[in-house]
Amino acid sequence: MAAGGLLTAPPASAHTTLVAAKPAKGAKVASPAQIKLTFAEAVRFPGIVLLDAKGGHHEAGKAHASGATVTAQVAGVLPPGVYRVGWRVVSGDGHPVTGDYRFTVVGSAASAPAAAASAPASDGSTDDSPAPAAVTPSSTPAAQHTSSGSSTGWWWIGLGALMVVAAVIGAELFRKRRLSGS
Repeated sequence: MAAGGLLTAPPASAHTTLVAAKPAKGAKVASPAQIKLTFAEAVRFPGIVLLDAKGGHHEAGKAHASGATVTAQVAGVLPPGVYRVGWRVVSGDGHPVTGDYRFTVVGSAASAPAAAASAPASDGSTDDSPAPAAVTPSSTPAAQHTSSGSSTGWWWIGLGALMVVAAVIGAELFRKRRLSGS
């Protein structure tokens, strides 16, 4: 009965949302040195992927969260083209939140000033569904069929988030049983 209630319960409205991104959604910028995402509340366990049109990764190392801000370094100078930022965080209520957006690099960092300004990213989703299996930044048929194993990182992030949620729930149940038994 409890499982049925959980499966049919409406999603909580307390999940965080992406409120700003640098580079911004749809921006045309010089090659950025980092991706900076700002959420409506503090987040944990961040993950950011930066993919080119062929599905190649361009993030350098792991993303880091500091309160409501998540940053990830970009690996080198990005050549001109369309890039997709895919992200996954765990909100303060313990639910994973995912989303993605695109921006365009119009030149290298050496040839043009950075034009990225923080702006609302209105397409950040706040669902409890697993992260996409593969994030490809182009809508061309050739790019839609390209998969370079980008789903592996999302599976590990998702698995880690599930393990953390399970540990928190288990600890809370243990604490409640202990308090009611004494």
